[in-house]
Amino acid sequence: MNRAELIEAIVANKNSGAETKAAAARVLQAVLDGIAKGLKKTQVVSLVGFGTFRVKNRPARKGRNPQTGATITIKARKAVGFKPSADLKKSV
Repeated sequence: MNRAELIEAIVANKNSGAETKAAAARVLQAVLDGIAKGLKKTQVVSLVGFGTFRVKNRPARKGRNPQTGATITIKARKAVGFKPSADLKKSV
């Protein structure tokens, strides 16, 4: 499912309160913005019944340039991880 299909699903859900695609797009964007802000602020966003988003620190590591074969150092970085809830796992 992509963003457009998710917006259509929000519009189709009569309990969402979004009657148009534009309103559904605003709702979806507000949710995504809220998750991003939560990750920046507290590093963890937990949605009961859905799952937990968490910022993970990836350490620096050695890698290889596939074109030249030269060894390079890949810098440390942050990544977002997601752990689904038991309810979500059961539904899939």
